[in-house]
Amino acid sequence: MRLPAAILLSAIAFVATAGGPASYGEAFEDGPAVPVSEAVSRFDELAGQPTRFSGRITEVCQKMGCWMMLEDDGQAVRVKFGDHAFFLPKDQTGTAVVHGVLERKELTPEQVEHFAEDSPTGLAPEPVEYRIIADGVRVGS
Repeated sequence: MRLPAAILLSAIAFVATAGGPASYGEAFEDGPAVPVSEAVSRFDELAGQPTRFSGRITEVCQKMGCWMMLEDDGQAVRVKFGDHAFFLPKDQTGTAVVHGVLERKELTPEQVEHFAEDSPTGLAPEPVEYRIIADGVRVGS
């Protein structure tokens, strides 16, 4: 039995787009992105300015998908999605480019406990962490 050409072409188009990048939140322009390891070392220069950042997703909040950890060259930052403006799938992996603002945050003991509970590893974060408040995320290349 042969599939009609229209069904076959639709299936090919779906497969071609399925491997493309997935976007969450607001769209942002393409361009160079600062690896998170470099962003942390240039914190004073980059803090508070909307910037594109890149890294590898190492964790996603297992309760809601409302944050992820982005790592590059051994340095990790927590990426929060505005004020729960959007969410990532809890099993999301791969590389990502995020558009947002870099900040440094001192966590309360309650926040440390909360993030540890929502982490797939159960590990508590450092009491002072770097984070990006993102308005958009693009996963994949």
